[in-house]
Amino acid sequence: MDIRIDGKCALITGGSQGLGKGMALKIAEAGANVAIIARGQDLLDVAKEEIKAAGGQQVVTISCDLMDPAATADAFAVAEAELGQVDILINNAGTSKAGPFLDITDQEWHDDFELKLFAAIRLARLALPAMQSRKWGRIINVLNIGSKAPAANGAPTAVARAAGLALTKVLANTGAPDNVLVNALLVGFIKSGQWERLYAQKQPDQEYEDFLQDMVDARNIPLGRIGETEEFASTALFLASEAGGYITGAAINVDGGKSPVV
Repeated sequence: MDIRIDGKCALITGGSQGLGKGMALKIAEAGANVAIIARGQDLLDVAKEEIKAAGGQQVVTISCDLMDPAATADAFAVAEAELGQVDILINNAGTSKAGPFLDITDQEWHDDFELKLFAAIRLARLALPAMQSRKWGRIINVLNIGSKAPAANGAPTAVARAAGLALTKVLANTGAPDNVLVNALLVGFIKSGQWERLYAQKQPDQEYEDFLQDMVDARNIPLGRIGETEEFASTALFLASEAGGYITGAAINVDGGKSPVV
């Protein structure tokens, strides 16, 4: 299926690497203009060149700490001014943080919710009115499968992401009368920068692909392999396009069958 979203404008948080960059590349290939938000300008600059090479018509980079409400509002204003409008918002920022419940401090709870939940709330609040006025919009919240089936040591991320599920449904019901579709994509075990960093940290006596396969086997993933970034990005593109025009309020597992919850 050749999916095009020519002329649409997408804002992607956590867009300088990993899944965020993968989605930015895929959406740019499909003809959209793209703005990516991340903290580090160096990684943003590298990602910009890759996205432009992939066919991005216009690529905007914005360095921002999404835990800062004022900076978040400013970043959205820059994206809207540079792109002209924001048709597609992908809330992707945040890496997994998990540990024993009794070891998690109030500050760690606070920081996790600020980055993973409140940043999404603030950006959706900024993007939604214009989407409603144009009678077209897409919001995609990137969560993880722990939000549906949290493990004992899954906090704080599993809890913040579970709140993201509720936010997704609230926004879907809010936006539906104006053709603003809101869905969640739940990450399983998918190739991204965090696994490359873990491999570099551990420096195991094996090739990277073998290292990943051992992790797959340990996780008992039914498909028997790690997911590719492009596979995840293709699902996001589908939801951002007219091809996914009758899907809203859904939370789709992209996990090779790992989640025990549908």
